[in-house]
This record gives sequence, structure tokens and C-alpha cells, in this order.
Amino acid sequence: MEPLQPIRGTRDILGDDQRRHTHVVSTARSTAATYGFEEWMTPIFEDTRVFARTLGDTSDVVTKEMYTFTDRGGDSLTLRPENTAGICRALVSNGLTQSLPQKVFYAGPMFRYERPQKGRYRQFTQIGAELIGPAEPLADAEIIALGWDILTRLGLAADVILELNTLGDTESRNAYRAALVAHFTTHRDALSNESRDRLDKNPLRILDSKDPADRALVEDSPTIEAFLTPPAAAFYDGVRTCLTNFGVPFRENPRIVRGLDYYSHTAFEFVTTGLGAQGTVMAGGRYDGLVAEMGGPQTPAVGWAAGVERLAMLLADAPAAPRPVAIIPLGQAAETAALMLLQNLRRAGIRAEMAYRGNMKRRMERANKTGARAAIILGDEELAKGVASVKDLTAGSQTEVALGDLAAHLAV
Repeated sequence: MEPLQPIRGTRDILGDDQRRHTHVVSTARSTAATYGFEEWMTPIFEDTRVFARTLGDTSDVVTKEMYTFTDRGGDSLTLRPENTAGICRALVSNGLTQSLPQKVFYAGPMFRYERPQKGRYRQFTQIGAELIGPAEPLADAEIIALGWDILTRLGLAADVILELNTLGDTESRNAYRAALVAHFTTHRDALSNESRDRLDKNPLRILDSKDPADRALVEDSPTIEAFLTPPAAAFYDGVRTCLTNFGVPFRENPRIVRGLDYYSHTAFEFVTTGLGAQGTVMAGGRYDGLVAEMGGPQTPAVGWAAGVERLAMLLADAPAAPRPVAIIPLGQAAETAALMLLQNLRRAGIRAEMAYRGNMKRRMERANKTGARAAIILGDEELAKGVASVKDLTAGSQTEVALGDLAAHLAV
């Protein structure tokens, strides 16, 4: 019988890959905690309207990439392609719109039906942070600083640069949109078919086009800076000042945009060349209209998301697997005593293992194979003295340690 394989675009995460993956998530989680963020866990599937309403009916995610199905009750459900919408839905569903600010961290699987490639899967893991409630530029800078600190603690800061832009307020964005329409309409025949369609529906998304002909036209297009209202310009100045005070380096990129109307002011991306071509490893922005799309009140919010797989690929080395200690009993009486010793060490937080069978030679071979740092040898003679012989498998030295002192002796 042919063995079954994982579905295309999914993978098993084992060994070094698993340790890289876990290291990224745990580092992000612990760093977010120092900023006062609490972790939320939302369902991996939602009412389809949660995403269709917030990602835009014409977006590629909604039209091409969502895993949507009708359940046995006739409801349309979707595996979450991202989690910002789910967090905002949870805020409203749980009556938390009057308990602001909310600092939220999340980590978990997302699903998109897209072409699998390096660092991109149909089931992938994201970490993210959302700061809901504050309308001040400091909130934008703080959420960005959190992202920078996570990348720094992962050892990736040297290979990553923060790119920053503003989308302005509604008045700024409307004036900018009109200028883009005028510019691209002049060159309509040179646009790709997709961008011609976007020109009529969502012209800002043309700035995201990867088509070479579109890119040339984008380079000559106006930037938003000339269309910023005084309040929008002051907000952007505030973000940049706070980032400087936080010690977060950045460069401005006027081509970073977000196509949906609930985005405003700050938009940013952390990009790297560590994956070959320049790639985004973390991206976010301010989305003051999204909570209202979920049926809540108008609520300021800013956040980011990052792909764990991409971050894990950038790590120089996989974290080492913790080395256990191996219990090696000699004789029946020692077997019984060894079980109690095994559990006592585990309860003291020490990774301890014991082979299920075999003589001393085979158990020692097993200990070396597992990379054990010490062998705890327990025989009749040791039991009579109330000690164990502890052999350091790195240095090769051996010493006797009282059974009651073993946990302290082995603590690292």
C-alpha cells in the first residue's frame, strides 16, 4: 500500500524545524508580555463574512485564496486566512469595546490556497500583535518597537530594515486616490489587465503590482506626502519622533499602501534580503475602521502580523535540543528504585529518560545516542549507600552523589 503524504502546501514540522518554529513563537510571546500584551486564542474558522467584509470582496484573498465551505447546518464558514479580523470580532463579541486599551498577542495557524513556494505554505503560522483603543502616534510607534525587539531577540535585526509610510487621514487619502486615478488613467493602455481593473475599483492597489510594466508607471506616480492634511502630517511626524526616541531605525518608503478604506495613517513593513530577493517578514499598520466593520463602535487600532516560517528560515542556527540525563539501573531492586528517581528528577524540572530494556552496555549506548549529558548508574551497592554514580558523558568523569542531592547536582 502506498504511504499517505501530507496535502500539497502543508508540511510536518519536526526536529530542527520544530525547534526553530517554537523558538520564534516563544520569543515573540515572551517579548510581547514585557510590553503588557496578553494572548488571545480565537477559532481557526469563522463566519465567512468576518473576512469577506474586512478583506474586501475584490481582494485576491477573498476571491482566490480562502478555504470556504458550507457546514452541515448550511452556514458558510472560512478557515482564517489572517487573524486581525478575528481579534476585532472577538473584541466586539465579548463586549470589550468599553474596556480599552486592549493589548493582544496571538499565534496560530492560518490558511490560504495559494501557490506553495519557499517560506510560503497553504497552512502557515502567524504571530501578531494588536493594540486596540489608543489613537495617538505613540501607539503606532510602540507596536512597531515591539516587532523590532522581537526581531532583535531572534538575532535578525542586522538583516532586517523597517520601511515606513503614512496613508494619511480620509481627506488626505481621497485626494491622493484622485491623483493616482488621474495619473494611471493617462497610461491606462500600458497597465496590466489586473491593474486596469484595480484602477476602477481600488487604485491604491496598483502600487502593489508586481507586473514590470506597472512597476515603471508606479515609479512615476505621485506620493501621498503632497496630499497630507496638517493633522495627518503632524501624526506622521509624531510616529517618526517616537520611533527615534525608542531607538528603532527606519527608512521611509512612500510606496507602502493598504487598499482598504479602514486603514489610515501608519503603514509599515520589516523587509529582509536574507531569503534571496527582498521579502517582507512582518507587516502592519493602523486600521481605525475595522472594529466598526465587525459591528462595534468606531475604535482606533494598530497592529502587525509576521509569518513564523519565514522568520524561522532566517535563524542562523536551530536551538539545540535539551540534553537529558539517563537513568541506568543494574538489577531488579535498582529497576524499582530507578522509577521513583526518574519521576523525582522530572518533577524537579530535569529532563530524564530510562531505556525500557537492555543490559548496562546497551543502556549506555542508548544514552550516548540520545545525547545524554550524564548517566545516573544505580545498582545494589549504590542503593545500600543511598547514592548514585553520576557519569559526566561530556567530560568522562564519574562521582557519587547522595540520592537526595541528585536534583540539585544535575540542575543547569
